[in-house]
Amino acid sequence: MSGLLRIRWAIAPAIAPRPLINCNRCGGIRSYRCSEKFRVNANGKRIDAWLIYRCTGCDNSWNFTILERCNRRDIEPKLLAALESNDPALARRHAFDATALRSRIGRIEEFPDVAVRKELLGGGPDCATALWVELRLDAATSLRLDRLLAGELGISRSRLQAWDDRRLLVVEPDGARALRRPARDGMAIRIDLGGEADREAVVSAACG
Repeated sequence: MSGLLRIRWAIAPAIAPRPLINCNRCGGIRSYRCSEKFRVNANGKRIDAWLIYRCTGCDNSWNFTILERCNRRDIEPKLLAALESNDPALARRHAFDATALRSRIGRIEEFPDVAVRKELLGGGPDCATALWVELRLDAATSLRLDRLLAGELGISRSRLQAWDDRRLLVVEPDGARALRRPARDGMAIRIDLGGEADREAVVSAACG
């Protein structure tokens, strides 16, 4: 496609998944938020570590196991230091691991809120007739790809579907079925805008 504008969208989910737990203080199921704090306990050479969650109703605590009875010599010094210092990046990585959280507790509450930073990689917005958008996510999100694209491009989801039907929109990998699934790191979206009357507006929105 000629006039190709290449853009990277760096996507940061805003709210970590929250486990739904029977709180013994509140007396019912409540969502627990990540405190971004770790608890590390040493019993001789054995190390236990947890990520601490707090009930959104009463602040009661629940611990999500990170390490269990691990020999200190088997733990990378950098990892142990990060746990002991409440490293924000490590806490975020574990907090947004919805698969691990769901396997431990069963039910979780997920949020589609994200922040998007847009970076021009190549091509000129003034003469662009096609878009190539690369997605980079620092953590998993439940936000569907079609909702992300519609919101960031300022168009409707039905129009996205129409573009897909006319083969003007291509998603790599997974193709059209990816539109109704959560956006994932490494996805690339190609859109041919050559025949669109509002091409300049869509390009401007894509660039941020």
